[in-house]
Amino acid sequence: MSLNTTLNKDTALGKNMVSESGHAPAAAGDMARRKRMEESLGRRYGSRVADAKRRGPGGPGGRHGGAGHGDRSKPKDIKKTFGYILSYVFKEKPRLMAALFCVIISTASTLAASYMLRPIINTYIVPVDGSRGDPAGLFKALIGMLGVYLAGVLATYLQSRLLTRIGQNCLRSMRTDLFKHMEKLPVKFYDTNTRGDIMSRFTNDIDNVGNMLSSSLISVFTAMLTLAGTFSLMLYTNWVLTLVTVVIVPLILLLVKNISIKSSGFFASQQRALGALNGYIEEAVTGQKVIKVFNHEEIASEEFDILNERLKKNQVAAQFYGGIMGPVMNCSSQVNYTLTAVLGGLLAVLRGFDIGGLTVFLNYSRHFARPINEIAMTTTAIFSALAGAERVMSVLKESPEEPDADDAYIPRPMHGDVVMENVDFGYTEGKPVLKNISLYAHPGQKIAFVGSTGAGKTTVMNLIPRFYDIQSGTITIDGVDIKKYSRSELRKNVTMVLQESHLFSGTIMENIRYGRLDATDEEVIEAAKTASADAFIRHLPDGYNTYIDADGSNLSQGQRQLLNIARAAVSKAPVLILDEATSSVDTRTERLIDDGMHHLMNDRTTFVIAHRLSTVRDANAIMVLEHGEIIERGTHEQLLELKGRYYELYTGKAELD
Repeated sequence: MSLNTTLNKDTALGKNMVSESGHAPAAAGDMARRKRMEESLGRRYGSRVADAKRRGPGGPGGRHGGAGHGDRSKPKDIKKTFGYILSYVFKEKPRLMAALFCVIISTASTLAASYMLRPIINTYIVPVDGSRGDPAGLFKALIGMLGVYLAGVLATYLQSRLLTRIGQNCLRSMRTDLFKHMEKLPVKFYDTNTRGDIMSRFTNDIDNVGNMLSSSLISVFTAMLTLAGTFSLMLYTNWVLTLVTVVIVPLILLLVKNISIKSSGFFASQQRALGALNGYIEEAVTGQKVIKVFNHEEIASEEFDILNERLKKNQVAAQFYGGIMGPVMNCSSQVNYTLTAVLGGLLAVLRGFDIGGLTVFLNYSRHFARPINEIAMTTTAIFSALAGAERVMSVLKESPEEPDADDAYIPRPMHGDVVMENVDFGYTEGKPVLKNISLYAHPGQKIAFVGSTGAGKTTVMNLIPRFYDIQSGTITIDGVDIKKYSRSELRKNVTMVLQESHLFSGTIMENIRYGRLDATDEEVIEAAKTASADAFIRHLPDGYNTYIDADGSNLSQGQRQLLNIARAAVSKAPVLILDEATSSVDTRTERLIDDGMHHLMNDRTTFVIAHRLSTVRDANAIMVLEHGEIIERGTHEQLLELKGRYYELYTGKAELD
């Protein structure tokens, strides 16, 4: 069931419904506004991948465009998904075989101990030959039964320990494979998926798989073994009474099947709804300042209520169909027990059926539905795990970046001569974003890009480190096509400072050294001085050893950006890309950075994207982009003389929209 469908149903039902927050949508205007909000959330969180594929990631503006991988109401391929989970389980073969052996011992001991009641009753309590009971023999027999039960308890304990280890090892391997695969995915994947939904796959989805591995799978195996053993012993005890049970079983299986089909769809929808809600929470927390600045707290709360309500509805439905298994099975068990007791009593009176056999059979009959009940109950966890595993698989199915050719070129060292010739590029086939881009840049040169938002400036820069591959044309560095370079080697020689600053948990020294892990402390400090970050760092309580957490929440936005620039400086990469790198610093700091950059750019090829035209006046060449094409190029003075688009932007006769 898609989010759009669910939200539309919620709207239809919501006319007389009070929201989770306690507010009743009283006015028609409020209902219309809520309906528009639901439709908007449906578009944003219901089919975001499909939308992303239609429009393409759209460069930085399209980031976080998708929330999931399809919206089917149930797992698409249960067999394949189950096989994926078992592939991890089979890596633990020695422990798995030991656990299965313990399961067999535990199940056999339970069945055997139950059957021991027949000879005990018939021999020591109510002898079939009419003699008196034998207390001494009864005591010995009960001791033997106790020994059998203790063996089962020990086997159950060992089984639990082994399964816990197997489950956690599988989860560790699964998380490792997922993380390593995500590290190989192209930037496009992260441009079209919310971070909250990606995180949900690491946490909720994999945890559900863990719940299945630690208990559900083995419970199913135990239940099947118990069911087979119980049926065999019932048949051995009295085949006539067994026929009564056989008649009831098809009814039980039919009920289990119908309930399982219903619940599987709701558990899949529950996982997607949870991923969408996590994605929204992540966006809301990250953009909390924006929400407060525009006074959108109430709107954010209403949107959260809608997604939260959707998750609640799916969870209620999933838990209802999962929880109804128990009562249905108990009812069936009671019916079966009653019929067996009546018929067994008649057989005892009319046919001389032994009391011990009747007692054992009634005991088996009473618990015969329990294994089926356990199988039915575990379908709740199994379908939830399958839904989670399928979401994990959907990420693993994403194509990683194309591997480097066996003869990939590895430069030693790279100088930084960048040439683009007739480059065309589009995020989706048939929808070009860049058209016929040609330029060259040499070490020591500063090439600037200006133009309206969405003109393609950042897209051009994303092509140099091969975040995206071009459709036609060529891009060369030092005369070698970048497709011939090893990706890792290429990116070691291209460093970027993005408009969005990002710092990792750790010290300031470690964050700057992230640009080049073998940099010495002296080189880190020199890089900080180049970026004009040294002064504020030394005023911090622990200087360069000051710990940063939560993406640098204890630093200002400008300070975080200075550290990002210092990180780029320490990398010593011959190609430097600055994408609005100084947009988060004040004018005075910008001048200090600009002075440091002159030293930094002496022997580097530098590309600069800037909206402040004053920062690119000294560029060796300025490229003016509009609608994916270079419409003007030249120095600051040359472009002013043309009195074209750049002139209009610089003199204020036009605006950078």
